[in-house]
Amino acid sequence: MNDESGIFASHAGRQPPPLRADLAPLALEPEATAAGDDVPNLTAVIGRHIHLRRKRLGLSLEALAQRSQVSRAMLSQIERGRSTPTIGVLWKIAHALETPISALLHEHREDNVCLLPTHSARSFFSQDGRFCARSLFPAHPSRPVEFYELRIQSRGEEAADPHSPGTLKNLVVGHGEVEIVVAGTPYTLATGDAIQFKADVAHAYRNVGPMEAVMYLVMTYAQR
Repeated sequence: MNDESGIFASHAGRQPPPLRADLAPLALEPEATAAGDDVPNLTAVIGRHIHLRRKRLGLSLEALAQRSQVSRAMLSQIERGRSTPTIGVLWKIAHALETPISALLHEHREDNVCLLPTHSARSFFSQDGRFCARSLFPAHPSRPVEFYELRIQSRGEEAADPHSPGTLKNLVVGHGEVEIVVAGTPYTLATGDAIQFKADVAHAYRNVGPMEAVMYLVMTYAQR
């Protein structure tokens, strides 16, 4: 399906689901925390990148707090590596710093090969533990593209605030049945189905099947 909303869905031989206009407004993105064997290192990496990016933009902590709507005290704790931000807070900071979230998660390297073992994955979970996003990419300052594995338990749901203008998401369902809600309109996808949509509007992921769903997401930021 391709329409003026910027959504393109690919179904395996099926017609796209009917549109519903009676869906309730989406909630704000739930807070989530990072997990993995390298959490202390991840906390330090995030804090260091936020500090360097803030200084590069000539922003004080007070100015960044005003831009991001994150308190100065919390920003100070994060920059010093004493607190790991939730997904919601990290999105706010990245947006205020005008940088992809990936630039805050990884150390940039120029290796020809970059191995990302499962045991050292940068993974984030929702507060209820029913949604997990695992980073499958190294950061690169000139490549505004991110790649994630998303897992959501049966009947689980994850809502997201609008991303920066021009952000696109391409998602394919590796296993399960999910409902992707874009600006209040739901699209049902099964194993093998794919969808592309503009992510600068409120959107959400829902597992409508009886088993855990696995999705793979490529997110592309608009070139500045």
